[in-house]
Amino acid sequence: VVLGPVGANFGAGMTGGMAFIYDADGSFARRANPENITWNRLSSLHWEAVLLGLVRAHHAATDSKWSGALLDDWGRVVDRFWQVVPKEMLTRLAHPLDDRVEQIAAE
Repeated sequence: VVLGPVGANFGAGMTGGMAFIYDADGSFARRANPENITWNRLSSLHWEAVLLGLVRAHHAATDSKWSGALLDDWGRVVDRFWQVVPKEMLTRLAHPLDDRVEQIAAE
């Protein structure tokens, strides 16, 4: 989880894992490397819960005022996070990135 701005070419060489980026100023898409990664706004309750748990753990460990402010305003700020996944991982995730995929599969 990155709670601040990222540098240019974010995700270049990223293999495995996942990242969540807080993008307060809307600059992330210009800094991301589209060759290696895909990025989307959160659209899964599962992944939102994972992110929330990580931010809560960070806050508990550091008592960061910034993470505390984000948690206090979670309903508004969650829409400013990007979920970043290396393209190679898209078919390997235990949970889909989008809850609508599960709904369509169940129908």
